[in-house]
Amino acid sequence: MSSPATRTLLANLEQAFDARAWHGTPLARALRGVRAKQAAWRPGPGRNSIWDLVLHTAYWKYIVRCRLTGDPGGAFPRPGANFPAVPALADDRAFAKDVKLLRKQHNLLVATVSRFPAARLNRRGTRWSPMEEILGIAAHDLYHCGQIQLLKVLQG
Repeated sequence: MSSPATRTLLANLEQAFDARAWHGTPLARALRGVRAKQAAWRPGPGRNSIWDLVLHTAYWKYIVRCRLTGDPGGAFPRPGANFPAVPALADDRAFAKDVKLLRKQHNLLVATVSRFPAARLNRRGTRWSPMEEILGIAAHDLYHCGQIQLLKVLQG
């Protein structure tokens, strides 16, 4: 049985990612129906695309999970860090694979949080406590979800 704090953190992660939430569309639901061409579109030179944001959010879920476990965990499944490179050609299968990677990283993070000792949630080992990291990654999902929704609107 998980602690009330752990249940609250898990609820925050799920509402930010794919559960029904009062605040509106969560990250995974914002990606429904997005095709590779739409995901690769950039509003201007040097600006992020939806695809960039999918990989970026997956990468940071991976990083937070590694921080929680204290395990460097090898390398992120896609080359690069923070904003792994998007394929040069907008291919629907490649985009679907990266969305699947995002979902996998989310599920791995949720599993890690569900097993994380509640007594350690507020222990500060580095700059941020585990609780701050977990709440932060939920906020990170929502922040980038808003960007994705805006990019969809800008495309018309």
